[in-house]
Amino acid sequence: MQNINRLRWQCRRGVKELDAVLCAYLENDYATATVDEQGLFIELLALEDDLLLAYFFTHHSADTHPDTALKQFIENIRTAFVA
Repeated sequence: MQNINRLRWQCRRGVKELDAVLCAYLENDYATATVDEQGLFIELLALEDDLLLAYFFTHHSADTHPDTALKQFIENIRTAFVA
């Protein structure tokens, strides 16, 4: 597991919307996530901000990502954040 402080820093993107989504997942769900989900989150943090904005805030845009597990993970975060 990566250092939580390092992850918190990586969640700070400079775009309020992304900060809100990523920090909410980190604070509320990351600690209880499976090792695979934690790995997907770390993979997600490596993506560019414009992709993340599209994935989280454009309807069905994550469908374009080639990784099926990451697509589902993005959708789970989107659903949890909106709810």
